[in-house]
Amino acid sequence: MSDVALGGSMKPVSNLLPSLVAIIGVGIAAAAPLGLPPVAVPANNPMTDAKVALGERLFNDKRFSSTGLVSCSTCHAKEKAFTDSPLQTSVGVHNQEGTRNAPTLVNAAYFKRMFWDGRSSDLEDKSRHPLVNPVEMGLHDYAPILQIVRTDPEYVGMFRAACGREPAAVSMTQVKRAIATFERTLIFGDSPFDRWYFGGDKLAMSESAKRGFKVFMEDGRCQSCHTIEQNFALFSDNRFHNIGVGINRIRQELLRLTPELLLAKARGINVDKAVLSNEATAEFGRFALSERFDDLGAFKTPSLRNVAVTAPYMHDGSLETLRAVVEHYDNGGVTDKTDQVSDYLSGGIRPLHLSEQQITDLITFMEALTSPEFAALATTPDAQ
Repeated sequence: MSDVALGGSMKPVSNLLPSLVAIIGVGIAAAAPLGLPPVAVPANNPMTDAKVALGERLFNDKRFSSTGLVSCSTCHAKEKAFTDSPLQTSVGVHNQEGTRNAPTLVNAAYFKRMFWDGRSSDLEDKSRHPLVNPVEMGLHDYAPILQIVRTDPEYVGMFRAACGREPAAVSMTQVKRAIATFERTLIFGDSPFDRWYFGGDKLAMSESAKRGFKVFMEDGRCQSCHTIEQNFALFSDNRFHNIGVGINRIRQELLRLTPELLLAKARGINVDKAVLSNEATAEFGRFALSERFDDLGAFKTPSLRNVAVTAPYMHDGSLETLRAVVEHYDNGGVTDKTDQVSDYLSGGIRPLHLSEQQITDLITFMEALTSPEFAALATTPDAQ
């Protein structure tokens, strides 16, 4: 396992969260950090220290790509808060550039659907897609992975310890479950906001951040999608929305492209491949899976936790700064005030008319959502 500096310490990720690895057999994980709820654990994939260590090793293994140069951690690097910031869109084998910005894996265990368009139902299923996507890790099938884990002496021992299986009995099911188990340990809360709001520490946030919280809840209307509950805050409603990013690029071609996409799906198109290799298909968002017209251009609401250290933003990485994001919403769902509003813009998005002070305070509040493990990546005091 490689080490990385997070919050000033050098530790493997599996050593950062001992309280989350001590899991009851099935059901719910214990001891989430301040500001977050317990982590749900599938009954068929209980968590153990051995399985977490195995999952971390698999997550970092570049041999699982066609070139031997790309691993899961290439696009989800722990030293970058499990993103590939500052890249706008991710780069896979043979330096191929995809169409999507790599979302952080931090707290991904709380999402009900995975990927920007929700095409996977859980962490287990999500882990299989990049391995055989020609734009990401580029394998034709899973055979090379199974060959490695069944013959590498270290993997043989780790699968025995984690799954109780001999090499010939190891399948992709065990590989996927181990990676998902590791990703369920990437739970980070305890931000300045958490210590102030849930912990009662009146000095944990600056006065500007406190004013920004008021903007977040009131004039900014941010809480409509980036939700805060009584005892925890995921800062995501786990839903899909068209917020006016991307879909306008294909506005003039929608009448042609939409039936073409539906026909291609009927003929068996690989949607996973198409959304990462075809810029037009990528902008359909959730519609490419659901075929519901109210999902046109709709993408999953990301969590705002650690948002100050995971730029750039949106599914396509098109907005470089938090100020650009706030201004997009302040303009009513358009990046430039002169842009035409999307015909499919989600309801409730309208110009906010925030003052300059409100914008500044709102950004300061979002900076205060940074967990201490990633504070060293931040450039402002409120995120530290």
